[in-house]
Amino acid sequence: MFESAELGQTLDEATYKQRLPELRERLLDAQVQLRNEARFPVILLFGGVASAGKGETVHKLTEWMDPRFIEVHAVGPASDEERERPPMWRFWRRLPPKGKIGIFFNGWYLDPMQARVTGKGRLGNGRSGRASEAEFVSALGEIRRFEQMLADEGALILKFWFHLSKREQRRRLDELWADKKTRYRVDPEDLEQARRYDKYRSAGATMLSETDLPHAPWRVIEGVDRRHRHWNTGQAVLSALQHRLALGEGAHVAEHRAPPPAVEAAHAESVPIVRTLDLTRSLEKSEYEERLEGQQRRLALATRRRRFARLSPILVFEGVDAAGKGGAIRRLTAALDARVYDVYSIAAPTDEEKRQPYLWRFWRALPRDGKFAIYDRSWYGRVLVERVEGFATPAEWRRAYAEINDFEAQLVRSGNVVVKLWLQVSQEEQLRRFREREEVGFKRFKITPEDWRNREKWAQHEQAASDMIEHTSTEHAPWTLVEAEDKRYARVKVLKTIADAIERATEALD
Repeated sequence: MFESAELGQTLDEATYKQRLPELRERLLDAQVQLRNEARFPVILLFGGVASAGKGETVHKLTEWMDPRFIEVHAVGPASDEERERPPMWRFWRRLPPKGKIGIFFNGWYLDPMQARVTGKGRLGNGRSGRASEAEFVSALGEIRRFEQMLADEGALILKFWFHLSKREQRRRLDELWADKKTRYRVDPEDLEQARRYDKYRSAGATMLSETDLPHAPWRVIEGVDRRHRHWNTGQAVLSALQHRLALGEGAHVAEHRAPPPAVEAAHAESVPIVRTLDLTRSLEKSEYEERLEGQQRRLALATRRRRFARLSPILVFEGVDAAGKGGAIRRLTAALDARVYDVYSIAAPTDEEKRQPYLWRFWRALPRDGKFAIYDRSWYGRVLVERVEGFATPAEWRRAYAEINDFEAQLVRSGNVVVKLWLQVSQEEQLRRFREREEVGFKRFKITPEDWRNREKWAQHEQAASDMIEHTSTEHAPWTLVEAEDKRYARVKVLKTIADAIERATEALD
């Protein structure tokens, strides 16, 4: 793909100065429209060989447009905080909101490239050392899925690879090094890349061929002539912006794409999974108190083991309204030191969250090592309430199954323990609990008009939950179904499930 660069192309200074005012005016106009409409974010990613002019070109773009609405991210080696999360965490938290432009130097391609060429990058599988070709290609596949998700959520993605020949790169570095005024611009990473030019070029060629897609295309630009480089980059950004702004709301989304066959499969003749549970299971009070105390003790001791400091458990509580999620969470947290957990009660997204991909707010809240993240409702809202209430289109909630599975796979590969619990009660028991909440003063806050409306769509919620369990119960993050008709039985099962998972994970650590 490097051959697509216009080798030897130049732009004389007179022509450049003549054309530049119009380009800058149009770029600024497009940026103002982008900001005012706030329909989609723009993501610009700059990669390429050392000293090919990435920094100079980004500087020009921010000079030509309003820098207040451009966020530039020069991502280097991961910090201690970042190493405690999946590799993609640091990029998710930096994604630009709708109406803004985010610029990334190397971005999510940095770690795979370094892992392949030098063995220093992180691929998320916990293995250190130089990545094999198969591991490299697998990491690029994960990036493809990430960029597909961003595009499906509305992002405009442009990726630039600035190229120099081996001879030209050497000449550029020597020239910068020879002048004391410019020597600071040559860092050790540039010199290392120059020494490994052929390996970087080979890995770069694989990267471009594996990740050059219509919704996230690469543009290879020769970096020799700065005016030609600046002009071509600015024109590419302008053209893409103008094209997207001219489209109607949602016109970019490939809604015609067929969802995975398993997601489309009809369920009319099958019994929903949640309806097959044995809801008669129960515990007597004395047995409950003894078993509850025993499971809480297990959890407390597990978190005090030295190895727990290397874990970051993620606990997901889902279930029908009034199934007892809150009560189960309270029994869980009663066993834990308040410093080792955070509870997130998920409601409708805020205005800020609506300007980002729907998984963004959950990526932001991932725990550091040695801490629990407990979710009362979660990212599964996309395939549950948003599906039933029509807040998500069929295309959105159908593709969410694969996006969620990919998200959870990244969590597990990076060392998280993911425990997912679905609490189920019958319609009759739910109605009894609703009426009790209305009658008891200190429980009245738990019941809302929305809870009563949801009862009217019991069958739809039941089917959505069963589809969710079918499509997202994976080997690395399975669902545990909890028979919650009897609260005592449910609370003990929840705590035992979590304690089992923590102990298994702790013992697996070497």
